[in-house]
Amino acid sequence: MATTEECRAALEKLAASMRSAEGDVRTAAALDRSVSCRITDLDITFVGRMTDGRIVVQDTLQGPPVEKAQIRLAMTGDDLVALVDGELNFAKAWGSGRVRLEAGLRDLFQLRKLL
Repeated sequence: MATTEECRAALEKLAASMRSAEGDVRTAAALDRSVSCRITDLDITFVGRMTDGRIVVQDTLQGPPVEKAQIRLAMTGDDLVALVDGELNFAKAWGSGRVRLEAGLRDLFQLRKLL
């Protein structure tokens, strides 16, 4: 099982790859939205902001977040690490229910370019 530190490192790696993205992916990464990533097996939630082509993690909360972010992800820590390392396909994981993504319809259309 991935640790809190490994999950945070995976999110930082994702943020770095978003900063170096180009084209449609760069455009999608440029959204300015609140984000949360719930790690179900650790019962923690990383909360932050997607802005300027990157994700900034502002806090780590025990349990689910009090406020609902505009873009919400939920998965196990191992799945987060595997997704960021390219070992798990997002579309397959989302389709099978291993990863949950919730956002407004307009954001979902933009995010599909990232995923």
